[in-house]
Amino acid sequence: MTRTVADVMTRTVVVVPGAAPFKHIVRTMREYRVSAVPVTDPDGAIVGVVSEADLMLREDPSVLEPHFFEGRSRREERRKAEGLVAHELMSAPPVTIGPQASVADAARLMHERRVKRLPVVDLEGRIVGIVSRMDLLAEFLRADDDVEADVTRVITEDLAVPPGQVVATVHDGVVRLEGRVERRSLVPMIWEAIRAAPGVVGIDERLTWELDDTIVPVSPVPWVGF
Repeated sequence: MTRTVADVMTRTVVVVPGAAPFKHIVRTMREYRVSAVPVTDPDGAIVGVVSEADLMLREDPSVLEPHFFEGRSRREERRKAEGLVAHELMSAPPVTIGPQASVADAARLMHERRVKRLPVVDLEGRIVGIVSRMDLLAEFLRADDDVEADVTRVITEDLAVPPGQVVATVHDGVVRLEGRVERRSLVPMIWEAIRAAPGVVGIDERLTWELDDTIVPVSPVPWVGF
């Protein structure tokens, strides 16, 4: 039940062409209440992203002050501050993700690249959606009854645990597991499967088992006399 980016992304995306003027970009962001817009080429492929932070560089006079020794990041900021159209203002290359990537992969990429949103692209680089941090968090707003139904299905159908052997109850997204399984080695399998269910915040596991098959018997070392 791995959730993909396609399951949570917003499919209607506001974009601007590379030749879009500064004022048009600001107007677009304000009209659609977005904090960033992807920039596309004539074929519809994404080439960059313009964010509010990119546009705000124009308001900082210190960015335009020349320095004898300038690092790459400062040169990039000055370029954006002096830019007039989208392809001069944008951050490139864009950080993107595919629709079949997992939600976990999207969250990891956002964290590693320090971005708040990811344009979702097909194999040709055309935008098919956009996913934000809130899109990834929205699944945790699912009703407890819905989460409980999914978790119960995972236990009885995906893991083939007999009905009633493991009982799951959910409160505020936390799954409480009670019951007795045949083998102890089943417990981490149940844990991993349930953790991947949409809306699961945490697991309170209180399972017991008939047989502890995680203990490896130690064979006695034969005594050899001399």
